[in-house]
Amino acid sequence: MKTRRIVNALVMLVVMVSGPALARAQDPPAAPGQPTEATPARVSYIHGEVSFWRPGAEEWAEARVNTPLAPGDLLYTGPGGNVEVQFGPRAFMRAGNGTQIGLDNQEPDYVQFRVIAGHAALDLRELPAGHTVEIATPNAAFTVERTGYYHVDLTEDSATFRTHRGGSATMTPPGGTAMPIATNQQVVLTGSGAPRIETAPPLTAWDNWNYQRTAYLIHPSNTQNVSASVYGSETLAQHGSWRAVETYGQVWVPATVAPGWVPYSTGRWIWDPRFGWTWLDDAPWGWAPYHYGRWVFVGNYWAWAPGPVVVRPVYSPALVVFLGGPVALAIRPLHWAPLGWGEPVFPWWGRPGFVGVATWHGWGGPRVVNNVVVNRTTVVNVTNITVYKNVHVHNAVVGVPADRFGHGTVRPTRVEDARVRELTPVRGALEVKPVAASVMPAGGAAVKPPAAIQERKVVATRAPRDFSPALQAQGLAASRDVKPPAAPQIVPAPKREKSAPTAATAPAERPSPGEKSRGQEGPNVRRPEEKARGPAEKARGPEDKPRVTDDKKARVAVPPEPKSGKSPAKDAERAPRIQQPPPPPAHDPALSRQTPPRPQAQQDGAAPRGKPDAKPDPRAKAPAEPRGRGEREPGQPATPERPEQRPGR
Repeated sequence: MKTRRIVNALVMLVVMVSGPALARAQDPPAAPGQPTEATPARVSYIHGEVSFWRPGAEEWAEARVNTPLAPGDLLYTGPGGNVEVQFGPRAFMRAGNGTQIGLDNQEPDYVQFRVIAGHAALDLRELPAGHTVEIATPNAAFTVERTGYYHVDLTEDSATFRTHRGGSATMTPPGGTAMPIATNQQVVLTGSGAPRIETAPPLTAWDNWNYQRTAYLIHPSNTQNVSASVYGSETLAQHGSWRAVETYGQVWVPATVAPGWVPYSTGRWIWDPRFGWTWLDDAPWGWAPYHYGRWVFVGNYWAWAPGPVVVRPVYSPALVVFLGGPVALAIRPLHWAPLGWGEPVFPWWGRPGFVGVATWHGWGGPRVVNNVVVNRTTVVNVTNITVYKNVHVHNAVVGVPADRFGHGTVRPTRVEDARVRELTPVRGALEVKPVAASVMPAGGAAVKPPAAIQERKVVATRAPRDFSPALQAQGLAASRDVKPPAAPQIVPAPKREKSAPTAATAPAERPSPGEKSRGQEGPNVRRPEEKARGPAEKARGPEDKPRVTDDKKARVAVPPEPKSGKSPAKDAERAPRIQQPPPPPAHDPALSRQTPPRPQAQQDGAAPRGKPDAKPDPRAKAPAEPRGRGEREPGQPATPERPEQRPGR
C-alpha cells in the first residue's frame, strides 16, 4: 500500500512539473481553445462552366468539387453552368446558368447567402429548431426558418421569390417592413414599387431536377457505415466498395486508383481563412475520406476506415501527420503522411490552446498512441508520441519543395525510406505562409461575371463576416483586379415566430423520387429504408397519397464483398438505390415569373392578391403542391458499376 502511494505521488509530481506536455487520452475540455466553427459548406456539384473567387486571390479561377467554402467566397455560373453548395446533411443551395452567389455568413445556427444575379434554389429537407437561412438579394432579404423548397429569380430591376413543399419565409425590403410569404406563394418586387403576392406558378423543369437531385443525395442507400451528418457519402457508393476487415470493421476501398497510389498524394493544399491549410483532393469522392476517419494499409491496398459511427462527427481540414527534419536543421514541415487507425491529430488550425494539442475529436474508435491502444483516462506525454504506423508504409510519406508548398498545383514527391527515418513529427502551427495562389482551388483563366454585377448591393439583416484581419496577418493583400462585393444595406431582422415550424414540426412533405415518406427527424438519426408511417403521414388525405415508384428501375449492380458472411453493410448495399439524375436542364426565368391563372375562388389561408400586408391564417390548410416531373422516378435505365479493381494492381 505504501509503495502504491509513493508511485501515485510521483505521477502527480510529474504532471504538475510537465504542465501542458502531458495530456489525457480523452478529448480536452471544450474550453477557450476548442474550435467553434461549423462544418464548412462545400461545392458538391458542378456542371458546365463555374468560377470561384476567394478574398486574397488575384483573379477568378475554375471552381472545383469538394472545395470547402468560407464566408466571402463567390461562385459564378457561365452559360449552361450549374453549381450546388451543400451546407447541411439535408440542406442545399443551387445556382443555374448566369448566376452569382456568395456565402456571407456561416454560424452553427445561421447561414447567409447572397444572390446578386440570375436564379437559385434553396432545398431544405431538414432545419433544426432555432436555425435560420437567409438569402440576401438586391431587392430584399428573405429569411427562412422552416423546411421547404424556395426559388429566387433576379433581373436588373426585379426579384421573384416563391415557396413550395410546405415552405414559408419572411421578406424584408429596403424599407425595413417585414412581410410573410406563405407556402405556395410568390412575391414579385419591381423597382421601388409595392410587392405583389400571388399564387406560385407550377414547378419548372429546373425545379424538378432540383427535387430529383436532392432525393438522390439523401437516399438511405447512400448513407452506410458513416454518420448521416458526413457529406459526400453518395460518392463512396459510386467510386468504391465496402469490405469487412478484421480489427478495422467496415472499410471503404476506392475502385480506380493508379498503381502505387497513396492517400493525400493527388491534390493540393489550399488555405482556408477559418481552418488554415486544407487538403483538396482531385478525386470526386475526396470529401469524407480526407476530413473524417483514418486510412489503413491492408495487405497490398489502401482503405479508408471511418471507425464506429458517431452521433456528431467533427470536420478536420486534413487528417495527416506533418513531418520535418531534426530540430537543429530547422527544416520546415513540408512532408506528410495519412494518420493511421486511432492515431490522434495535432491541430495546426484553431484558437490558442487548441493548436498543437493531441485530440481525437470526432473519432469513435479505439485510441492509439505509438501503436498501443490506450484508454480514455490514460495520461499521455504528447512529446513522446513519435510512432505513426503509416509513416513506415513504403512510399506513404510525400512532400513538396520548401518554396512550393501551397503554391497551386504541385505534385508531391515520394520520400525515400532512408530519408523518412530522419523526419520527426511536427506539432502545432505550420511555418508556411500562404500566397495568392494558396486560396484558390485551381489556376488558369475562368469565366468572369459582368462588371455590373459586382457593383450591385444586396439587402441583408447581418453584415458579412470579414476575414480581412486574418488575410493581412498572413500577408495576403486585397486584389487589384477583382473588386470585392459591395457592402450590403442592413435592415432589421424579422421577429422569430414563437411557434415557427422546424424540421420536427413542419408538415410532412411529399416523397421525392426514391425517398420513402417519413416524419421529420434530427440531423443525426439513422434512417433505415423500411420505416413505419408517422402521424403526419397518417393524417394525409386521399389527394396527398404518395405515388408508388418502381424501385427496380433504380437498382444498380453492386460488386460483391471479398469475404462471405452476413453483415449490416452488406445488407445495406443490397438495398435498392435511386438512380443519379441526368444533368440539369436549361432554366427559363420567364416561366418562374409568369403569373398563374387567377383562381375562381380564393383558397383558404391564401393572402388576397394586391394586399401584401394580409397575413395568412396559420390554421388554414396550405394549397396542394403542384406535381411535376421532379416528383416522379426518373426513367433513365440503371448503369452497372465498374467491376472492382484493387489498387496497386
